Amino acid sequence: MEKIGIFFGSDTGNTEKIAKIIHQKIGKNKSILYDISNTSKKDIESFNNLIFGIPTWYYGEVQCDWDDFLPTLKKINFSNKTVALFGCGDQEDYGEYFGDALSVIYKIIKKNKAKIIGQWPTKGYNFDSSKALLNKDYFIGLILDEDRQSDQTKCRIVQWIKNIIFEFY
Repeated sequence: MEKIGIFFGSDTGNTEKIAKIIHQKIGKNKSILYDISNTSKKDIESFNNLIFGIPTWYYGEVQCDWDDFLPTLKKINFSNKTVALFGCGDQEDYGEYFGDALSVIYKIIKKNKAKIIGQWPTKGYNFDSSKALLNKDYFIGLILDEDRQSDQTKCRIVQWIKNIIFEFY
């Protein structure tokens, strides 16, 4: 069974914490965890199954380590790769930009031919707008709000992993 590469960027530690939970729930024997700040093109290319964790900052901005990695990400051919996205956002203070950073990564990997899985329902969230919407009912990936809904994080992660794990294999 091929391992899943889990790549995250984190400033406050929220996205790192989520990545570690995902890593633990999938299984440390089935996945490998990487901080995007210490990642190479070759690291990502070595996996066919990938999970990317991207927090949204301020007015829809990509976290700084991901921002630095974007030129490299654009050079990766994602043909024959399956990718799931997750991220953290704040639906109250930044409700008009909720999870926007996921869309930046989504557009790059979609253009580079990735199979993207892991869409997540918008039900239970209260935000104004998001570029991370697939349609009005689904986000392009799992978005978690550690500021307003941290009590729902673990349950959402478990359900999301159940949804994606079979699509990887």
